Amino acid sequence: MFDIVEGRANRITALLAGYFVLCVCLRLSVSTSLEIDEAEQAFVSQFLQLGYGSQPPFYNWLQYGLGAVLGPSLATMTALKNLLLFLCCLFYGLAAREIVAQQRLVSIAMLGVLTLPPIFLLAQRDLSHTVAALFAVSLFLYGFLRTLTRPSLAAYALTGLAVGIGFIAKYNFVLLPAAAVIAVLCEPGLRARLFDWRILVALAIAALIALPHGWWILQNIRSASEGTLIEMREHHAEGRLAQAFDGLVSFISATIRGSAVPLVVFGLVFRKHLAAIWAAENQWTRLIGHMLLICLAAVAVVILTVAATHIREKWLVLFLVLLPLYLCLKVDAAGIDARPMLRPFLLIVAFIVLGALVIVSARAIVQPYLGKYSRLSIPYETLADALVKREGREPALILAPDKMIAGNLRTRLRGANVIIPDDVATRSVATKTPLLVVWSDGGKAEPVLPVAFAAAMEARGISATTASPQVLSLPFLHGKPEDQYSFGYLWIDKAPGITN
Repeated sequence: MFDIVEGRANRITALLAGYFVLCVCLRLSVSTSLEIDEAEQAFVSQFLQLGYGSQPPFYNWLQYGLGAVLGPSLATMTALKNLLLFLCCLFYGLAAREIVAQQRLVSIAMLGVLTLPPIFLLAQRDLSHTVAALFAVSLFLYGFLRTLTRPSLAAYALTGLAVGIGFIAKYNFVLLPAAAVIAVLCEPGLRARLFDWRILVALAIAALIALPHGWWILQNIRSASEGTLIEMREHHAEGRLAQAFDGLVSFISATIRGSAVPLVVFGLVFRKHLAAIWAAENQWTRLIGHMLLICLAAVAVVILTVAATHIREKWLVLFLVLLPLYLCLKVDAAGIDARPMLRPFLLIVAFIVLGALVIVSARAIVQPYLGKYSRLSIPYETLADALVKREGREPALILAPDKMIAGNLRTRLRGANVIIPDDVATRSVATKTPLLVVWSDGGKAEPVLPVAFAAAMEARGISATTASPQVLSLPFLHGKPEDQYSFGYLWIDKAPGITN
């Protein structure tokens, strides 16, 4: 019997792996151009730093390592993201297996992760740091629950590892282990795990991982917090009371949007047992339920403290990912046989995730026929190929106006360093030629070097008079031939005092 159950769990894991492989294949097939987060990752993966601004560095470090080994490309970025999502589901299943008695419910919990909109939709459009944090959450859940059910030095060490990774993956992750500690204190039968000497090992490992970036935060506190606070205060409201009202309404709305799909899916599959599930309770339902509530309550406190007025679903998914596990625990506590439920649950989840994947993938191909062009339609690869063909060689250095153009060109012209005028990290990049300067204003360009570029070049000792600016117009990807996107560019083969 155990072999049959284990075999079914393995098939679910294989299906999840197949789904994420499909995600990679479709992303690579629809467009060579990058989304916002992808372009940023392609750009910042040039550098290995302790911090990169308002986001922690874990995902950037992973991308840097892959880029150093395999080269910067859309393939490596897409593979990394989907590998982390698969590992999120895998460790989530391992965590569920520690406290869920029915193995069918373990499979349902793994599938339940895919019902969260930031995972089946937003992650396939454009997420990076949140994906890394979701992996850290699942790893933490596995280590944490294993310390409660089968305490060992390895389990405590794994928990510490996950906490350290979570901190350098996404700052709001820290609410989760804090909520876990409070939730354990509410359960007399579990409190002893907090006073085990091995927890010092977990704390030491977490501190060692977090310390380098923590030191960077102390030196760059404004850079680390300013971007997120600006996003959270996106909607302006007059007066403290109005801000609090707008923030809480946005928070409640994001919570409902983020939890509605898993609640509906579980409700449909277990509709005949809703009353029993609602009433069921045990030690594990209370633990996970308290963790979820404490995290959401902490977010509400943060909202009121910083006067936030705009909350996004992707910021809450690190906590709402507890919901599928909680619902499975409620079903388990109710004593409901989940064996007949796995197949319909799988079919509903497959319909949702595959439907979303088709929509996300098809938009880059379908929208141009309707006269609508997105970032995936901009012909960056065509631009790189045309410039190399026209000039006869690749540039050694590229100056671009923003990370979008810079990141896209770096995935195609891998031998070149890419810099932008206002980025501190790129100031230490050696000036080399051939130098390619590229700009565009939403697809419109004039053969005139932008002022910001002229100043950046002057600061590096490069004279812009050695070449003439030009304009290159190219057709959109999957678009009509008459619809074109224009780039301005300047190619400098040699400049006085500059190395080649």
